[in-house]
Order: sequence, then structure tokens, then C-alpha cells
Amino acid sequence: METQPNKLINTLDMFGFKCNFEVFGFEKITEHVPKIDLSYRFDPETTTSILAGFANNRRVLIQGYHGTGKSTHIEQVAARLNWPCIRINLDSHISRIDLIGKDAIVLKDGKQITEFQDGILPWAYSNPVALVFDEYDAGRPDVMFVIQRILETEGRLTLLDQSRVIKPNKYFRLFGTANTVGLGDTSGLYHGTQQINQGQMDRWNIVTILNYLENNEEEQIILSKIKKLNNKNGKEIIKSMVATADLSRSGFISGDISTVMSPRTVLTWAENYLIFDDIEYAFKLSFLNRCDELERPIIEEYFQRSFGIDISDAKVANVKE
Repeated sequence: METQPNKLINTLDMFGFKCNFEVFGFEKITEHVPKIDLSYRFDPETTTSILAGFANNRRVLIQGYHGTGKSTHIEQVAARLNWPCIRINLDSHISRIDLIGKDAIVLKDGKQITEFQDGILPWAYSNPVALVFDEYDAGRPDVMFVIQRILETEGRLTLLDQSRVIKPNKYFRLFGTANTVGLGDTSGLYHGTQQINQGQMDRWNIVTILNYLENNEEEQIILSKIKKLNNKNGKEIIKSMVATADLSRSGFISGDISTVMSPRTVLTWAENYLIFDDIEYAFKLSFLNRCDELERPIIEEYFQRSFGIDISDAKVANVKE
């Protein structure tokens, strides 16, 4: 692994806008560098915040509704900087032991001995790695206090079990994504999120918000990923799919429905349409069937408004030709 980033990045060429600070990346691609998605669209404000995190060692937290691509945004920036990036989902199953490490039985010289095995945190902290805490506001309290130790840019990680103190690598970077801003589930949309200690929230240097893409941008992304729909009929279908998703997001935000169509769901819907050649059936399999039964009439209305046809009559022309 390279010890430091020494490749100057032209942000105008790479991301479509110029930063007022220098950004460096690594020369070589290593096993922990995410793969580049050439069709990915960067939000300038969010990307600038992430680049500031990489270039200036800022702790960056990205807040937004699920499906907006918060974690992917960080990974795709890291991919273009050739910066090793590890993503951890802070669900209820992640414990302090998972992060810090634990004693394990290992075989040495033909004998079984007990040896402490570092978790992901000590390893990442001592290497030039970007660590991403996904669903940061869903972490358990004991886990959050472990993370609080490393939120200080020069903070040292103390492993009490090992009487060991780890200094941060100069190019260790920390990012987080959250559906809330540490105030808990005030909207009723994200059960399981926790209120975060405000002393810990203060340690995040940059907090940025990422919203859903504009409809035309989302349409272009879907078309770039599914070439078979990149024709006259296909474009109309994708436009109606994205319009349906947009209505579901408005309904979700206003509290009319409890499930939302993310861009990932729209992509899945388009892929399933190519498989089954039936827009209604693909919609049911991709989204409708996992919605609350009482909310389905509302969602069916979104479909009707977008496609101009009742869902029971939905038959769309074959676009595979």
C-alpha cells in the first residue's frame, strides 16, 4: 500500500467543477479501492465536501433520505482518487468487539494459543484508508463512544485490553452517512435511528445534505446503465418510471406512504421489465409487493398518473427491437 497520495487531481476534468483547494490521490489501484462507475453523476456540493474531507482531513457526515446515494458518493470519489475505502454498516449487530478486536485461538508452531486479533478500526486507523460509517445514526451507544475517540483528527485510539495506543495515520480519513442529523427519528420515517450525543455531533467538521436527483438526471443514469432501453420507446418508459418514483418520494416525505422508490429500485424495475416484458408485472415485483397493503392504492395511482393508464391495463410496447 502506498504511504501517501502524491498524484494531483484535476477536479474540473474528473468531477466537472474546480475546487479552490488542491486534491491529491494515489497513483496505484489497490484491492481496497472501489471500482469506478463511469455513469455516476456527482452532486457538486456533496462532492466538494467529500473532497475537502480527503484533501484537508475533515470529518464529513452526509445526511439525506435513503436511496440518494450517500455512501456510493463517497466510494465513487474514493475510486477516482485511488484511495482505499472501507464501508461499515452500523446496524444493531455491529458491536464494540467487531470494531476494536477480540481474543482468538490461533495455531502457532503446532500449538493453540490465545492471541488478540485487531478489528477493522485499529487496522484502518493506522493505514491510509477512508473509513465510511454507513447508517451512523443507527449505531449502538457503546459503539458510538468507541467512534467518538477517533473523531478528533489527532485523537489517539486507546486499546485498554492491550494497553496499546494507536496514533492515526496521516492519511486516515473518516466519513459517515445518516438519515437524520443526530436528533433521532423525529419524522417517524426511520425507526431504529438514535439520538446522537451532541458533543459527538460537534466533532464532525462538515455536515452536508444530499437530496434526490432531478428527474432528467436520473433518467440519463438509468439509460446509461441499460442500453437496451436507450431508444424512443425506452426513453418514454424510463421517463414514466422516474416520474412514478418522484411521486412516491413526495408521498413518502409528506407521510402519505411509508416506502419510497430509490434510484436503485427504478433501475431494478427497468431490468425486470426487460426480463418479463410486462411493465405492470415488473413494477409489482420490483416495488409494489413490498409496500403496505393499505398504501398500494395510493402507489397504483402514482403509476396511473405517470403512465396515463390504469395499472390493471398496463401493457407497454416491446422496446427490445
